[in-house]
Amino acid sequence: MPQAILLTDVDNLGERGAVVEVSKGYLRNYLEPRKLAQPATAGAIAAASQRAAAAKRAAEQAAEQAQETAALLSRTVLTIAQQAGDDGRLFGSVTPQDIVDAIAEARGFKLDRRGVQLEEPIRNVGTYMVVVEIVPDVHATIKTIVSAA
Repeated sequence: MPQAILLTDVDNLGERGAVVEVSKGYLRNYLEPRKLAQPATAGAIAAASQRAAAAKRAAEQAAEQAQETAALLSRTVLTIAQQAGDDGRLFGSVTPQDIVDAIAEARGFKLDRRGVQLEEPIRNVGTYMVVVEIVPDVHATIKTIVSAA
């Protein structure tokens, strides 16, 4: 049985980059025309292992960068000025988008507003600890001071 290197994830066969044994007809008539796999030659196996190693290094580097970003953001104190009444209640509210905009202004990081974990918008003047998701499984807690403008 010939071997094939999968170019994409294939159900019931394997994940991208895996070397699997398949029948000649399945490889020639189904996998190759749909660009799902290529025949496993010595050169192709070496190239696939190099691609896998490069992808692993890139993933490790991205995780390290996310940890550094989280550490930097954890040391950040945001100050957001909003119009407020005499009782300290804001005329509007501080939303996740406002927090993301303040982070972009303070540190230059562009984050997704859906990563800001607020149960409800901030409606009062005060100090809040806001949790922000940098990438999945990497979070930073940012001290946010909401003041009256």
